[in-house]
Amino acid sequence: MVAGQPLRRDEAHEDKKIADKTTSIITRNVFFMDQLLTKSVILQVIPKIKILMKVHFISIGGSVMHQLAIALKRKGYEVTGTDDEIFEPSRTNLQSEGLLPQNIGWDTDLITTDIDAVILGMHAKNDNPEIEKARKLRLPVYSFPEYIYEESKQKTRVVVGGSHGKTTTTSMIMHVLKIAQKHFDYLVGARLEGFEQSVNISDAPVIICEGDEYPASAIEKRPKFHFLYPHIAIVTGIAWDHINVFPTLENYLEQFRIFIDKIEPAGILIYNETDVVLRQIVTAHLRNDISYQPYGIPDHTINNGNTSVQIQSAKGNLKVFGNHNLLNLHAAWFACKHLGITAETFVNAIGNFTGASKRLEKMYENDSTIIFRDFAHAPSKVKATIEAVKQQYPDRKLIAALELHTFSSLNESFMSEYKGAMDKADEAAVFYSKHALELKRMPELPKEVVLQGFNKQGLQVITEKNELEKWLANKSYNNTNLVLMSSGNYDGLDINTFGQKITLS
Repeated sequence: MVAGQPLRRDEAHEDKKIADKTTSIITRNVFFMDQLLTKSVILQVIPKIKILMKVHFISIGGSVMHQLAIALKRKGYEVTGTDDEIFEPSRTNLQSEGLLPQNIGWDTDLITTDIDAVILGMHAKNDNPEIEKARKLRLPVYSFPEYIYEESKQKTRVVVGGSHGKTTTTSMIMHVLKIAQKHFDYLVGARLEGFEQSVNISDAPVIICEGDEYPASAIEKRPKFHFLYPHIAIVTGIAWDHINVFPTLENYLEQFRIFIDKIEPAGILIYNETDVVLRQIVTAHLRNDISYQPYGIPDHTINNGNTSVQIQSAKGNLKVFGNHNLLNLHAAWFACKHLGITAETFVNAIGNFTGASKRLEKMYENDSTIIFRDFAHAPSKVKATIEAVKQQYPDRKLIAALELHTFSSLNESFMSEYKGAMDKADEAAVFYSKHALELKRMPELPKEVVLQGFNKQGLQVITEKNELEKWLANKSYNNTNLVLMSSGNYDGLDINTFGQKITLS
């Protein structure tokens, strides 16, 4: 028996005569671990009863949703799903697992009384016909994080929150636990070397979750990380973001206060004490039923572009660099420590960590040039990325190109948050496309507003892909590093061809 799964009514029916003698509570509404004891008794008497979940995904094509669908199928669940559009790589991944819907669009015929859980993706709207039918049938409907919690009620839950560094910190913990041969489940927002999926759900005793402050679904507006109830919580730092959801800084800060309140009694909060705003929130909101572990930048040295770190008496070299990654590493250490990992094991394992996808990822390199790709788009992330590269390679010129692609970054009223973010770059450009503004139905963003917001001398503001391509091509890359920062794709610019040309010439 796998903890956290309900009995299917139709499967129990085969042994109904025996079951009736044992218990009268086998129904389809026996959910998850709330009835674990009952199910254990039943299984001892009726070993032939098979436990199986039937789940249906509305908007199965989402980047994380389809990963959960695959994980549950591999766990042995019966999985169906629908969507009104499915792009790559979700399409191929679902197809290889036999989960790709036969038809694009919604299908209310798939919403049946024997479904144990309906799971909603981000663009499943309130008037979706499948949701309406599920409600009429009184089926349990969950947002993604709500369902993750249901699957992890009996696990030790580690949740990494914060405005920046969530993915990397989560990935570091996963990397160390895997090398230490620990059995754990996980949820992370990026591809990670050594992990086939970004979501895994099994009978493991621990789950490591990246906790996002973005709404749980189009219907459930509360942040995702409010539904995960951690035993071990990490907050990496706070910098106002997602202004389309949190229109004021105070509203944004309140979500982190609530997250801290969600920590289970006897749990622990691991927090970045170098972040003044976060430190103020923690100290003004102390709980007496949890413990606190502040952290900062650990002891380290940098020699000839190589960083080494010391945790307790253990020392080792790193493949990642920058103060932001050292902070992430320190948070990951304290989480791993509470999961029984020694300092020596941690340092040995973290030395092989190369970073999560698109997080200061080396794309191309030769003796005099490195081209990095990074997901940075929020002000704090841009600043941390640029400063990390400059700190690691102080004798090299640094060229930085940032694409404004998110709702916040393209918002005129948010532009002042970028002041000083690119100051450490020797040459810098900010790019955004009219197409991105049109897709988000946002007004025109004047170049003058961008220049004023960043307040960097010599900054180039570019709005055409061809202009950006020329700007990059005309630079000298001898003894130079280039950092490309974007959550988009520079309006289709062929970065790979450019990178190969620069580093092979």
